[in-house]
Amino acid sequence: MSSPRITLGAINSEATDPEALARFWAAVIGSSQESAGGSVYLPPAQPGGLAMFFQPFNGPRPDRQTMHLDLTVPWGERRMEVARLEKLGATTRWHVLDEYPHVQWTTMADPEGNLFCLAEHPPKS
Repeated sequence: MSSPRITLGAINSEATDPEALARFWAAVIGSSQESAGGSVYLPPAQPGGLAMFFQPFNGPRPDRQTMHLDLTVPWGERRMEVARLEKLGATTRWHVLDEYPHVQWTTMADPEGNLFCLAEHPPKS
């Protein structure tokens, strides 16, 4: 039996304003924007990087978010990145700093209120 050959193509999201939300995420991940027909694609900024796709809402916004992104930064850079993302328009919702020895993270919301986490893992000793 061969192993699965599945990779993540892109994270897709509906947005009230796809262009504005794509601008925010392009700045977060260091990507460029490719717009067509009211939708926006952000190609990976580097090989193996994250690709994202934003399209207009086609129905009412769900009451509950069932998935979110977990982004990681090198150990010691989380606070600096949180500050950078706040300047881009994200809001900090809460921090999880002492609950787990293998990770610290900050839960944030993008400009449309979608939650995501920014985590750092201590170096392995």
